[in-house]
Amino acid sequence: MTKSMREATLQTIGLGSVLEIFQRGKLPAEASEMVDRVFGDAEQRGSLVISGAQGIVGSGKAMQLGSRLYRFGVPVVGIDFPGVPDGISKHYPGLVRAFGRDGANEIMGSIIQLHYDGAHLPAELSHFRPRFLLEAIPEILSIKKAHYEIFRGSFPDIEIRSVTSGFPSSELGVGIAHPAFPHEINKVWEIVEPEPSAVTQLLWSVGLMPIPVSDHWSFVLDVLFCGLTLAGLRYHDASNMPFWKIDKLVRKLVGPNPFRAHDAIGAKGANFLTWSCLHHLAEQYGEVFRPTALLEERKETGENWYPPNHFRPLVDWKLDDAGEEEFRTWILGPVFQMASLLVHEKRSHLSNLNAIGELCAQFRRGVLAMIREEGADSAIAIVEAYHQRDPQAAGAAWFPDAFGAVDEVDWQQLYVNAEHDGQVGVITLSRESYNSDVNHELNRALDWLRTEGIERLILTGDFHLSTQMVGADTSEFFPALENAEVGALIANEWSKTARRLHTDFSTSVGFINGKRCLGGMLELMMHCHYVVATEGADLGMPEVTLPVVPGMEGCHWPFRKAGTEDWPKLIVLLLVGRSIKAGDGVGWLIDAAASMDEALRTVWSIATDGDHGMPRRLLEEGALAGVPKEARDLPAASTPEAEAARQAILDCIDQACGTTLAEALGTQAEHSAGFMISPACRKGAIGAMYKKTMAV
Repeated sequence: MTKSMREATLQTIGLGSVLEIFQRGKLPAEASEMVDRVFGDAEQRGSLVISGAQGIVGSGKAMQLGSRLYRFGVPVVGIDFPGVPDGISKHYPGLVRAFGRDGANEIMGSIIQLHYDGAHLPAELSHFRPRFLLEAIPEILSIKKAHYEIFRGSFPDIEIRSVTSGFPSSELGVGIAHPAFPHEINKVWEIVEPEPSAVTQLLWSVGLMPIPVSDHWSFVLDVLFCGLTLAGLRYHDASNMPFWKIDKLVRKLVGPNPFRAHDAIGAKGANFLTWSCLHHLAEQYGEVFRPTALLEERKETGENWYPPNHFRPLVDWKLDDAGEEEFRTWILGPVFQMASLLVHEKRSHLSNLNAIGELCAQFRRGVLAMIREEGADSAIAIVEAYHQRDPQAAGAAWFPDAFGAVDEVDWQQLYVNAEHDGQVGVITLSRESYNSDVNHELNRALDWLRTEGIERLILTGDFHLSTQMVGADTSEFFPALENAEVGALIANEWSKTARRLHTDFSTSVGFINGKRCLGGMLELMMHCHYVVATEGADLGMPEVTLPVVPGMEGCHWPFRKAGTEDWPKLIVLLLVGRSIKAGDGVGWLIDAAASMDEALRTVWSIATDGDHGMPRRLLEEGALAGVPKEARDLPAASTPEAEAARQAILDCIDQACGTTLAEALGTQAEHSAGFMISPACRKGAIGAMYKKTMAV
């Protein structure tokens, strides 16, 4: 029987627990099987129809879905009015970049474009046997309902999902698959349906990220992002601060640039959608969502928020401490209040709610993680302080009791889950980049498994919210650019957590199941006794390109497990920063690479002490002799900063490998922290992002 800290988000789409995936040795839904279920078998394959296919949403989803379904023989039929701008063809250059010209041509060849008058479907549509309609027409309820009736009249059994930006399923009469922007690349879909369907599981099986949400007006993404925009507008009304400056301060506080995002999407359409979302929310929930007069005006004019010749480069100023606190109240107050509504209504699994803010609205940390760090009492006080400035917002949609469970496990484990069957434990990471939140949650998960008496461990991504592991969250390093003690603390604490994978369990297996595992995440995985990857995964240590010195023991730990003949490969990996395929790292970086099913079986065999035939690579705890002090025949460094980082990494390798394992942790942390305060680091990508984000 499986026991877990909390429900896995994978279970919310009807695909069971992660532990069950390893026990079965296969994924819970295969793309070929799900295509057959949704579109029929190969001999009678039906089509995906996208209505409103030339619009931003429709054309983006034609690319995203077409590029995944064409190899299964599923045609994508896009229908729209004659004479509308061609939104599909403009994506062709992007397809060429992603798939090459031949691949792009094949994908475009699977997309059929038809026209109709809005009242009658084109006669030739029936030739393509429509099985699934994705509706992306304008946000007018009566038009949408009439549209569904037209399709049901001709194709009674067709599955229909709307991409609507606000109407609930109960109003539409169909299920909802609400996609996040940018539509051709963002994998998140907010799903509204009574039970997990074959359509939802199909999306998951082709590498997308369906997230179930409840059937309420508007969606989690729109509540958060449109709500953040509204907060900025209200602060503008109160202060007369220009939108570009509000954007800079919002970016510093939480991450996004809401006004610039509207212009980038296209202000005419984006202004209307934000107004529509907020208008309907205000009708349902009250004044905290009421659009401002300026938004009412700009949803008609479509005017950009950034005028073409504004004085942003010439005029700037800093807020004093009181001004910063006032701004914080105006922004976080309504956002926290809106989050209380989402939690109160149980809009989704708490990890899902938190992830949507990060994956879609570009929050650096999810809003629930922000509230958790703030603490319930402080978060409530911020909302109440906001109500003093905007008394009408206090009248409705404020549920302070929703924060009362902040100390319970569902709030405490937003990014990391653990489960076990009494013998083997599985820890899943649902965040693609490692930060302090993940570090704290990982420690709690490790503690829980140890308390449960588990000695065998699998560490992996969560097969749902995390489709890759991109390394450390570099925004965590911003304070370390000013203070070496902060950098040393991060490197020390994160490395101590990683070492628990080696010391606290009799057997630990890291499984890399996504498309890449880089930097800090790879360093974390390498602390396991065994590392197994899917054969197509990219593995790399890109720190030199940022530039930083690896801080989670990448400059000595892999050397202690590899043979001396493989040390030059590790040097190149660290000094060049290019990724390798998992299969090319077997024996010196990882222990095995195989197809998904074979890799799953290998991981389970290792974890259960089966007959896997794979020797454990031992970790040398003493000082290493003969580690190269230089690397020859490397490609030239791309910048002087990268060249400085190469030397700093070589120095770290030399000293961390040249001491004992017990002393190496502190040695590496010192080198990592020392380089972060150097001019080379501050002139690199992280320094530039720090200046852009925080120095306002």
